[in-house]
Amino acid sequence: MEKEPFVVKSLQNAGIKEVVKLRKRSFREDKGRLLIEGYREVLRALESGHRLHDLYFCPPLFQGINESGLLDRVRDAGSRLVECTEPVFRKIAYRDRPEGVLALGDPAGRSLCKMPSGNDSLFLVAEAIEKPGNLGSILRSADAAGATGVLVCDQRTDINNPNTVRASIGTLFTVPVAQAGIQETIGWLKRNQVRILVATPDAPTSYTRADLTGSVALVVGTEQVGLSRTWIEHADESICIPMHGRADSLNVANAATILLFEAVRQRS
Repeated sequence: MEKEPFVVKSLQNAGIKEVVKLRKRSFREDKGRLLIEGYREVLRALESGHRLHDLYFCPPLFQGINESGLLDRVRDAGSRLVECTEPVFRKIAYRDRPEGVLALGDPAGRSLCKMPSGNDSLFLVAEAIEKPGNLGSILRSADAAGATGVLVCDQRTDINNPNTVRASIGTLFTVPVAQAGIQETIGWLKRNQVRILVATPDAPTSYTRADLTGSVALVVGTEQVGLSRTWIEHADESICIPMHGRADSLNVANAATILLFEAVRQRS
């Protein structure tokens, strides 16, 4: 491990070009790397024990006074530090206002068999979420609600998309997340005796009248097409969030937040 980071000054540096390529999903999956940009995001990854390989940093872009301490912690964890000039860092950053900290880590996510479960498990199942921002917001709400985990089914967006990491503000690393097919997920939930509650606009039961205690999985889909028939057919109960205006649906992240915190309210 290097005692002092070297400084990259050239925009043509081969390592810098490779970091830029990691914005593409196919390249990320081929290299087995994840882009983590931002102080809070890197800190939460580090504190969660997520493996970080390299940390690129640019002191002139730091937003506060805690970055030096973060660099020390990342170095102590065995990661390589690479200092960049401002033009170089702006080339690898994907934010409009970079904070001067960007790490390369292992991909996030785990298999279903490694997900935690118990008598009072609270899962949020997200089907066919298309926008990284929505998935990131769902992860933030799941973290805030103390959810047991998030299960991503029939994925349309990559959980390791840099914008998912950004929108989650690093909670991608604090909440157990698994990606799996619908049938595999349903089978896993049934085997672990987790009740399946699906959210659909035409359900007869309001979410406030449903029992959200015990081991439950709250299932949400996209606002455009809703949940697939398979989930509805295998559900233990269908619930709705009553709509009193002209809109017939909520943003999926907002709906997930409402359901999660109703579960929190009932459990407390």
